[in-house]
Amino acid sequence: MSTPRNAAPRDDGDRAAAARPRLLVLRALGLGDLLTAVPALRALRRHLPGHDLVLAGPRRLSAAAAATGLVDRLLPTTATGRDVPAELAWSGPEPDVAVDLHGNGPPSHLLLQRLGPRRLFAYAHPGTPGIEGPVWREDEHERDRWCRLLAWYGIAADPGEVWIPPAPVPSPAPGAVVVHPGADAGARRWPPERFAAVAGELHRSGHDVVVTAGAGEGPLAHQVACAAGLPPGAVLGGGDDVPFERLAALVGQARCVVVGDTGLAHLATALGTPSVVLFGPVAPRLWGPPAAARHRVLWHPGGDDSPRPGDAHGRLPDERLLRIGVDEVVDAVRALPEPDPARSRGPAAEPGRTKVAQA
Repeated sequence: MSTPRNAAPRDDGDRAAAARPRLLVLRALGLGDLLTAVPALRALRRHLPGHDLVLAGPRRLSAAAAATGLVDRLLPTTATGRDVPAELAWSGPEPDVAVDLHGNGPPSHLLLQRLGPRRLFAYAHPGTPGIEGPVWREDEHERDRWCRLLAWYGIAADPGEVWIPPAPVPSPAPGAVVVHPGADAGARRWPPERFAAVAGELHRSGHDVVVTAGAGEGPLAHQVACAAGLPPGAVLGGGDDVPFERLAALVGQARCVVVGDTGLAHLATALGTPSVVLFGPVAPRLWGPPAAARHRVLWHPGGDDSPRPGDAHGRLPDERLLRIGVDEVVDAVRALPEPDPARSRGPAAEPGRTKVAQA
C-alpha cells in the first residue's frame, strides 16, 4: 500500500490525504524508541485529528508504525545507529507542524527547520536559539520526556497511554514464555548460558518456551535453545526480523516475556503482557516498563544510582547486568500474575488509522 513519492494520488482517499495539512514527526530510531513515543503520537493524533501524520523513521518499522494505529504514512530514513538522518526525502508543501521526537540538538532541529514548517516543536538548545521550547532533562523517562515536550506547547499528553491494538492474527505459540536473548549492544546482552538456564528450568517445569531472534541473531537464539534442551522449532526468527504482525501476536498472547533492555520489552508493555526485564548500563527509570504488578524489573546498580552508570553501547555485558542471577530471573517469572485476558488496555483500533503508506 505504498505510493511513490511523485506519483499521482490513486483514489479519492489519497487525494483527501494530500489535501490535509501535514504533521511530520521525526523518530528515526528503533522499535523500542517508536513504542516509547506512542503516548506522544497518540496526543498529537488527538490534538490534530485533521492532519496527515507522517512519521520519519526506518523503513523496517513500517509495519510497527501501522500497528500503532496512529500514523498515516512512513517517510523512510537512512541513518546509522542513533544518528540523525542527513536529509529527509520530503516533497510537496511544507509541513504545517514538525515535531522533533528524535533527540535534542542542532542536527535534528536543523534537519526539520530546512523543510520550512509553519510550527516546530522541539526542546531548547543553545545551538538553535531561534527555537523556543522546554529545557531538556537528562534524568527523565523516555515516555515522560516527549509528553512533557508536547505539554509545553499546550498539547495534553499522558505517558501512561502506552498501548497499541492487539495483532489481528493468531499467535504461533499461544501461552508460551518468550525468551529474547538479543540486544543491539553487548552491554545490554545477558550471557546466553544464563538465558539458556532460565529457559531450560521453565521448560522442565512445564512451560512452552519460545526463543525469539532479530535479524542476524539466529546463532545466538539457537545456542540458547539448544543449551536449554528446547524442542525443534523453538526459535522464531534469526535470519531476518520476525514479521511484526507475527511477533506482536506471539508477544500479545504470551504467558510472559523475559528480555533485556531492548525493543521486545517495550512491545510487551504496549500489549499488556507480563514481563521480566533485565537492566544493566542504563537505569530502568529512563527506559523501564510502567510500575505495574505485571512487570518485574531486575537491576543491581551497586553504589552508582546515576541514570547511565555504564556504556549502553559497549561490547561486553555491563557489570550491573552480570549481577543478575539465574535463580532471580526464574523466581521473578514465577511471581508474575497471570496475563489480563483483555491484554491491551486501549481500544481495539484507532478509528480510521489502520494502514500506513510509505511516503
